[in-house]
Parts: sequence; C-alpha cells; structure tokens
Amino acid sequence: MKLSRSMKWTGCALGAIFLGALTGPRLGLAQERAGGPPPKPLVDAAHPRMLPEQANPNGNTPIFGQSNQEGFYVYRNHFGPHQTSKPHFHDKDRWVTVIKGTWWTGEGDVFQPEKMVAIKEGGFMFHAANMHHYDGSCDDQGVIVQIMGHGPVKTTQTEVDAKGSPTGANPSNPNRGGGPELRGCTATGAGPAHLTKLTTPR
Repeated sequence: MKLSRSMKWTGCALGAIFLGALTGPRLGLAQERAGGPPPKPLVDAAHPRMLPEQANPNGNTPIFGQSNQEGFYVYRNHFGPHQTSKPHFHDKDRWVTVIKGTWWTGEGDVFQPEKMVAIKEGGFMFHAANMHHYDGSCDDQGVIVQIMGHGPVKTTQTEVDAKGSPTGANPSNPNRGGGPELRGCTATGAGPAHLTKLTTPR
C-alpha cells in the first residue's frame, strides 16, 4: 500500500508528539538536576545595594554582571575547607579581594601546595591575563574571595605533573575526568614570612 506524502508527514508529526510526551518530562528533570539557568546577579540598575546576608556563605554569588558576557562583573567565590582550584589561567585581567578567611595562592602549572602563599582577610591580589595559578583554602575555615573583571573571560586548565605531562583537567590529558576542578590542600609550607614578602610595598 502506497501512502501519500501528506499521510507520511502526519504520521511523522504524530510520532514526534508521542516521543515528546515520553521524553519531555525526563529532559526537564535532567535540566533541573543540571542546576538550571545561573542565578541572577544581586546588584543592577534597579537594585543598587547588596546586604552582606544576601550573599551565599557556602557557595558562589554573582554580585554584578556576568563573567561570560560583555562588560564589568563582580562575584564572590567560596572555597570550602581545604578546597583549591587546579592550575589554570584566564585570558583577561582579574582583581581579587579576600572577604573572609585566608586565601592561599600558587603560581605555575604544577600543583605545589607547599609553595602556596597566604593572603589574609582584607588582602588583595591582581591576576594578570594569562598568569598560570591555583588558589583556595588550605585550612579548616574555608575562604570567600571577591573577584572582579571584564567579560567575557575564558578559563583554561593547564595542570601538568612534575615531569611536565598533562594531568588533571588539562585538555591535553587523555585521562581527564569530568568532575569539579577542586582538590585538597593543607597549609604546611607557607606562612607569615611569605605573606610579609607578598604585601611589602615596592
């Protein structure tokens, strides 16, 4: 039996509707589990103020603008106890203020927590574009930093091991995982001497 073109299109349309009814709820659930759209920044022309209690104390808070869009942005990044980023760089300048706790920073592509420098609450750091670094918390308290810059900004993972082979989330690592780009750190090597050296005026 030969079907007309209109009958074929009608059958395809009904099939699509049927499949959509079956898969639609699952797709919606998957998007919901993925976190949905990013939270809206707290400050804009209609809301010019932010109170401290509005910031998420245990997560990241967009304050103003968005780092993936054109323009100036501000957000607060929370690192839980002993959580640090892996070596990476950003393609544009960023300015970082320590809001709460002690922020530990290191430079280069090999993760070396024993060489990280402590920046205490109220301290400040300039991350120049393409500066390879890693940072976060190396104690039991965690840390909150406020990051400012101009978007859109791109982050590239660069971690290598002591022999120079790509590791971790480095795109050149064939064994990279898809999980969060954080790892543990315990403050053992860095201390007040490093902090004094870092903050001494030039």
